[in-house]
Amino acid sequence: MRAFWKGYLKLALVSCPIALHPACSTAERIAFRQINKVTGNRLRQQLIDEETREPVGPEHKGRGYEVAKGQYILMDDAELEAIEIESTHVIEINSFVPRSQIDQRYLDSPYYIAPNEPVGQEAFAVIREAMRGKAMVALGRLVLSKRERVVALEPHGKGLLATTLRYPYEIRNAEDYFCDLPDIAIDTDMLALAEQILDGKAGNFEPAAFRDRYEEKLLAHIKAKQVGAVPERKQPTAVPHRVINLMEALRRSVAEDTRPATPRRSAVAARKRA
Repeated sequence: MRAFWKGYLKLALVSCPIALHPACSTAERIAFRQINKVTGNRLRQQLIDEETREPVGPEHKGRGYEVAKGQYILMDDAELEAIEIESTHVIEINSFVPRSQIDQRYLDSPYYIAPNEPVGQEAFAVIREAMRGKAMVALGRLVLSKRERVVALEPHGKGLLATTLRYPYEIRNAEDYFCDLPDIAIDTDMLALAEQILDGKAGNFEPAAFRDRYEEKLLAHIKAKQVGAVPERKQPTAVPHRVINLMEALRRSVAEDTRPATPRRSAVAARKRA
C-alpha cells in the first residue's frame, strides 16, 4: 500500500522509521460526474471573476483573506511558505494520557502506522507493547498538508492507530445548543419502562452488520436504468405519529418487544392469495 506520509516515530532516544496510511476511504462509494445533458459530454469548471464575469486564467488565481465585505488581504505563495510549520517528518511522543479523558468531539481522522523498514521493527514493537501495557494513549505532533496536527497514538493489532485531533477553536460550545432545554423531573415508572426497552434492544457492536441502504438502492437504480428498466418510485415515508400519552406509548413499546414473533407469509404466497 502506498504510504500517505513517511517519517519517524520517536520516544525519548528510541526512534524507528514508519509509514502512515489512511485507515478510511470513500473510494468505493458511487460517484457522479457533471455532464452536459444535451451532448452527454463531461463538464469542466471554470473560474469566473465575480464582478466582471470574465474567465480567469490559472496564472491570475490567488488567495485572499476577507477583512470586510468585498475587501481582501492578498497572500501570495511565498508569504504562505514563509509561515509554514517546518516538517521534520518525526512524530515525537510528548506525553501519555488516559484514553477515557479524550473527548470524542476532538477525534478527527484515523490512520494506520506501521514500521517502514525491517531495521526499525524491534523498536516499533517495544514502543507499541509499552503503550499497550500501560493502557495509555500517546500524544504527538506531525505536519500534514502544511498544517501541524496533534495526533493520538494507541496500539492496534500489530501496528498503531493514529487519530488526528481537532483544536479547541474547532469545537462548538454545546451550551449554545442545549442552554434552552428545561430541567424535567422524569417519572420513575416512565424511566423504568424506557430502560426495559433499551435492555430488550441491547446487543454487541458489529460493524459488519451495517448496511448502506442508500448506496444499495442507488446501485440497484443505476443497474435497472442500464438495462432499460424503469425503477419503481419510492413511496413517501409516513410521518411518525405524535406521542400524546408518553406512558401509554412506552407501555405499548415494551409489549411489542416482548410479543413472540409470528412467521411472516411469503410475498409469493401473498400474491397467489390476492
